[in-house]
Amino acid sequence: MKNIIHNIRKQPEEVRRHILHIFILCFAIILFFLWIYSLGTTLMNEDTKVKMTQDLKPISALKANLIDGYNSISGSQ
Repeated sequence: MKNIIHNIRKQPEEVRRHILHIFILCFAIILFFLWIYSLGTTLMNEDTKVKMTQDLKPISALKANLIDGYNSISGSQ
């Protein structure tokens, strides 16, 4: 590992920047796939599904109130 680091230090700055960009891109891709994997396992959990449906209940109630209010104002039902 020390040889690799010393070899990179001897390279011109432009080459070192390219190596840095490639390293950052690879790291970002690995993190992205780990995030996607963990998101899939979290969303498939039964507790999460129940919590999501409970979180959407107030939004459904708000939607129903808005629709009822619009219908009462416009006179159509």
